[in-house]
Amino acid sequence: MIRGIAFDFDGVLVESVDVKTKAYARLFEEYGEGVVSRVVDYHLTNGGISRFVKFRVIYSEILNKPLSEKKFQSLCDEFSNIVVDEVVAAPWVEGAREFLENNKNRYLFFIVSGTPQDELESIVQRREMGHYFCEVLGSPKNKETLLKGALSRLKLFPEETVFVGDAETDWNAAKELGVTFLWRRGDSSDAPLLNGYSGPQLISLSSLEENLKILQKEMTL
Repeated sequence: MIRGIAFDFDGVLVESVDVKTKAYARLFEEYGEGVVSRVVDYHLTNGGISRFVKFRVIYSEILNKPLSEKKFQSLCDEFSNIVVDEVVAAPWVEGAREFLENNKNRYLFFIVSGTPQDELESIVQRREMGHYFCEVLGSPKNKETLLKGALSRLKLFPEETVFVGDAETDWNAAKELGVTFLWRRGDSSDAPLLNGYSGPQLISLSSLEENLKILQKEMTL
């Protein structure tokens, strides 16, 4: 029986992936279109990874420059200043709010995100959605660590938990812990693929309840 559902945040609960893509482009626009293109491509193909990791990789592998701690903190602060208000104002993923409202007493909901912890908590509070979730978990810890800790604290077995995500890091965390994964792919034709994934693909969260019912039936066979 499914008792717990973990959600990634950007692109799963809220349509905010584009907000962060534009922020990466803006932060590195001084280096020219070629660099911006590589930065955006790296960001999109590594969804779910914390900006704390991404900034260091961008400097070491794309810019080939050292990144001082002062500059690193400046990038983190500027990125946060650019995105927070827009993420707060971003629309819900279709069906997400309705699913949470209709099922808040049926499942234990928690968020597992690559967004920094303090920022994530602030966004969730400002969007007035915190009452849906037992826990709101963000970086710098990676998703596998966050998910494992939540299972322990909420006394959930992996086989009774589902992780709804949109990135390979989400899928990998679920696989490592034996948690069922559901992919919110969206309807974009250029959405990054999950190589080897053969499970359900959710265009929106309007079909989440139906997919959970199918999983529940499979568990009882």
